Amino acid sequence: MADEKNSIIIKRVKKGGHAAHGGAWKVAYADFVTAMMAFFLLLWLLNSVTEEQLEGISNYFAPTAVSSSSSGAGGMLGGQVVGEGANQAQTSLSSSQPTLPPPTVGLGGQDFTDPAEGLTLDETQPDFPSGEGENMGDGQGPASEGEAGNTAAEQAAEDAQQASFDDAAQALRQAIQAVPDLEKLQDSLMIQETPDGLRIQLTDQDRLAMFPGGSSAMYEHTRVMLRLVAEAIKDLPNDVIVTGHTDNAAFLDPTGYSNWELSADRALASRRVLLASGIDPARIDGIMGKADTDPLVPEDPADPRNRRIDIVLLRDAELFEQAQDERIPTLPSIIDLTPAENL
Repeated sequence: MADEKNSIIIKRVKKGGHAAHGGAWKVAYADFVTAMMAFFLLLWLLNSVTEEQLEGISNYFAPTAVSSSSSGAGGMLGGQVVGEGANQAQTSLSSSQPTLPPPTVGLGGQDFTDPAEGLTLDETQPDFPSGEGENMGDGQGPASEGEAGNTAAEQAAEDAQQASFDDAAQALRQAIQAVPDLEKLQDSLMIQETPDGLRIQLTDQDRLAMFPGGSSAMYEHTRVMLRLVAEAIKDLPNDVIVTGHTDNAAFLDPTGYSNWELSADRALASRRVLLASGIDPARIDGIMGKADTDPLVPEDPADPRNRRIDIVLLRDAELFEQAQDERIPTLPSIIDLTPAENL
């Protein structure tokens, strides 16, 4: 028995070829992922929007009802009018119809009454001016006449105020030129018109200052120039703002006194001279000290012209109308301040 050999059977199986693997499942999977993303996005939107927004979205996608009436010329080219309340129930439209105005005949010969609008064609047409009727654009109506009158009065007041500013500037220049001792100070006087009003500036020059360094006690020639300024503007009704300016040169003071206090003190000293020269105290609208924050020569903060006193006559047409007959004094009354009396 031991000599017997077991037979070995080898079975060979012929395997058939596999079918080609396609990618159709990827398309289906992509569609599934897209649908899930859209679903969760919809859930997020529903959770984040308000009821008013949901109602607006619902109205946007709701079917729009069209009125049964036609507009235009009628026939094939006659358009349909879409009402603002077309998404409302038909019963509510029918219940509101008795309150509408009677229909009128439109341009195409058909009744033009939109239940949603509640207006007729004639009521919605603007009243354009015609050649035979009243011209709405010619300014002949009562409102236009009133506006034109107000504009003319305002323009007249502005012109009168402008003339007073010009006269004051010219008289001031002539008054300073008439004083021989002030000949060197003519370059220190700067007069310009701004949107705020007439600005009169008294500036320092190189080696010719209005105030001693670090002091608010003005020189006598500065006092004389301020008196001439007061004589030129004292009869005008405009309010006055006085502003002091310094350069950027800082000085050490143990008490903390700085250019801010210095510029304000110089403006106050100028105010006292103006009041003593006849300016009504009620006209002083403000006193300011700006230190070196508003230089006249920005490119050179150390320029002596940055040290100055600004006197601004504010524009006010109403005040000028109340004192329209009060004009500035003539040149001889300004020149009455002789050098012997002031220097």
